Amino acid sequence: MKKIITVMLLGIAIFTFAFSSPAFAGDAVSGAKIFSANCASCHAGGKNLVNAAKSLKKADLEKYGLYSADKIIAQVTKGKGAMPAFGSRLKSDQIENVAAYVLSQADKNWKN
Repeated sequence: MKKIITVMLLGIAIFTFAFSSPAFAGDAVSGAKIFSANCASCHAGGKNLVNAAKSLKKADLEKYGLYSADKIIAQVTKGKGAMPAFGSRLKSDQIENVAAYVLSQADKNWKN
C-alpha cells in the first residue's frame, strides 16, 4: 500500500511539473539593449518625457499598479494613452526582457 501511494504522489508531482507554465525569466541584460533602442527616447533614466508624473521609478510603478512583469509586459505590448504598442514591433521574449530590465532598474532607482 505504501508503494502505491508513493508511486501516485510521484506521478502527481511529475504531471504537475510537466504541465505547469514556465516562470517569468526575462533577461535584463538583453532587455537593456532593447530598451535603449526602443524606449529610451521617452524613458531615458527611468523618466517619462511625455508625462513626468508617470515615470518608471519604483514608486510611480507601484502607484499606478505597474510594478510587476505581467503589467509591464501588457503595457509595452498593447500600449496605453500616449505610449505606442510594441507588440507588433518586438517579439514576446524581447518584451519580457524589457520588463526584466525595467524592474531591475526600478529596484536600483535607475542608478547603474
